[in-house]
Amino acid sequence: MLKKTVSQLQPYVPETPLPELEKQLGLASVVRLSANENPFGTSPKVQQALQNWDFSNSHYYPDGDAAALRQAVADYVKVAPERLLFGNGLDEVIELVSRTFLETGDEVLELGPTFSEYKLHAQIEDTIVHDVAVQADGIADLTALAAAITPKTKLIWLCNPNNPTGTAVPQTEIAKFMAQVPRTVLVLIDEAYIDFVDKLATYTALPLLDQYDNLMVLRTFSKAYGLANFRVGYAVMPPKLAPSLQSVRLPYNLSAIAQLAAQAALADQAFLQATVIRVRQARQQWECFLQQHGFTFYHSQANFTFFQAPHALKLADYLLHNGFIVRTGLRPDWLRITFGTAEQNEKLQQLILAFYEK
Repeated sequence: MLKKTVSQLQPYVPETPLPELEKQLGLASVVRLSANENPFGTSPKVQQALQNWDFSNSHYYPDGDAAALRQAVADYVKVAPERLLFGNGLDEVIELVSRTFLETGDEVLELGPTFSEYKLHAQIEDTIVHDVAVQADGIADLTALAAAITPKTKLIWLCNPNNPTGTAVPQTEIAKFMAQVPRTVLVLIDEAYIDFVDKLATYTALPLLDQYDNLMVLRTFSKAYGLANFRVGYAVMPPKLAPSLQSVRLPYNLSAIAQLAAQAALADQAFLQATVIRVRQARQQWECFLQQHGFTFYHSQANFTFFQAPHALKLADYLLHNGFIVRTGLRPDWLRITFGTAEQNEKLQQLILAFYEK
């Protein structure tokens, strides 16, 4: 019957669709600030590209190699096209890596707390996951992470900036960490939020790829590019691993529509930069708000903030009934809130103050 590891899992419970939730709550609108989506939408050039797509091709399978998108991304990140692994969102890339490398009895290291998908897919493959707690400032403890490596360690996940803490470690520290990792251990650096950091060159691990053949860097179009609905993620992998990972990847895993949307989004760097500027402004404003009102929080380099909120579940429920969904359950009495528009942020902050003044 079921794999033992699968029988112990709980199914993912998606959020209620916004129109249905609005109806349930009797509200004209509900703003979702719980999923780190882009409140500024998607490049208009994506819509233009999709409108020009030839619908008569819909009965054909898409390009299984994503050749045009592959070349565009390769040019952007300055790597050979064959080093790119595309997935139906980074979720599929994480699943592919876990399926390809993990066996019963292997060990996986990750931060605590971090993105839950790493642990989920490790558990499906019957491996042991060890969480290495972040430091008091929320930043990854790379010294402790290196010290936790054992002969059974197969994979190390480093989300940078980390979800949910929002904190990031600079490339110089990652380089020191990589020098301590045995070449038999694969390190995966998830840069889903890398576009939002204050200075890209300071944080991205891409320049380290040529020095280490046990390093992979993951990126996505879901966040800064605003293409969460299209599900396009990719990894830059060592050349020696490319054939195996491509063998495990399902054919035709990216629709033609998704490939076209990602290409159009990548080409509109002006939209990307406008989004990044607005996110950075929101981040600064949220930090001022949290600091001014005495909340404990981590200094984010992402498009969200993670802070300690007394009676967090009651606060989240209050915000929900006033039209805002925020993320709970990541740490007791802590909330993660995605930055919205300036108007949304201001209204949400007023509601938070009103809750504690009651």
